[in-house]
Amino acid sequence: MTAPPTTVFSDLHLLTVLAQTRSYTQAARRLGISKASVSMRIAELERAAGVPLVRRTTRSVGLTEAGQQLVDDTQGAFTRIEQSFASVKDLAGTPRGLVRVTAPVALGRQHIAPTLAGFLRQYPEIRLELELTDRFVNLTQEGFDLAIRHTQAPPDTHVAWVLCASRSVLVASSDYLRRHGAPSEPADLASHRCLLYLRDAASQSWSFEREAGRKAAESVIVNVNGPLRANNSEVLREAVLGGLGIGLLPDFSAAPYMGPRQLVRVLPQWQPRGFFGERLYAIRPWAPQVPRAVQCFVDHLRQAMAQGFDL
Repeated sequence: MTAPPTTVFSDLHLLTVLAQTRSYTQAARRLGISKASVSMRIAELERAAGVPLVRRTTRSVGLTEAGQQLVDDTQGAFTRIEQSFASVKDLAGTPRGLVRVTAPVALGRQHIAPTLAGFLRQYPEIRLELELTDRFVNLTQEGFDLAIRHTQAPPDTHVAWVLCASRSVLVASSDYLRRHGAPSEPADLASHRCLLYLRDAASQSWSFEREAGRKAAESVIVNVNGPLRANNSEVLREAVLGGLGIGLLPDFSAAPYMGPRQLVRVLPQWQPRGFFGERLYAIRPWAPQVPRAVQCFVDHLRQAMAQGFDL
């Protein structure tokens, strides 16, 4: 039996990356090569195999049965090779390498970006790529090492580090409250102009809880509506500051703007529940070993955010 050429092994690894990303563009970015090179190498691999391996459509990339069989048979070996190589690199002493991170826009701009210069001075061999987006990113498919997210509980398939506590706050401007009055209980919000985070149908209702002494906590769900929905808390915050309505914001977005002439707490005796999540996490797809560069950045974030966000 003739051994396959050595280039086949690197192309097989490329096929496993393509299976994860389902995108020539994302696979190219993950491996640091051009999209044209990805296409050419997959075509060469198909010629060597003698059968089609990739099924291309105008919207996505999938694998044929033969391609999936190759990935299933080889992916575990490539994962072990990557882990072993990462372990050897970490023995070199100085943390180094590229760390790709995704984080919410407001959190990244206001609380992560100001700390990056100090981190990179401390670790000159580490390179960072920070992508700010409020959408939920598929870390494996898009090749990210970490996601910074506020959530109730991270997925069991990921490694998660708690960065700090977080909470949602209901706020309005003094001008809005002067013109429209302040709600005295959650049900009053149904008749107010509420500014909504654009996520799904559930974002049209807000949940609140109030401690009731020795009795069980009192819970209320209110359907709300208003003139603006946006998928970015900074946009909502600016609209609240402009007197457009009452907004439900994460504390890290609201904290720098709290004050009688800016943002004012609404219904302070009621705590919003279950919307943005009660903790900030650094989340990573599960692996038996975390690269030192990634761990260093997680430790940096935990120290930088240890005090939470003072309201």
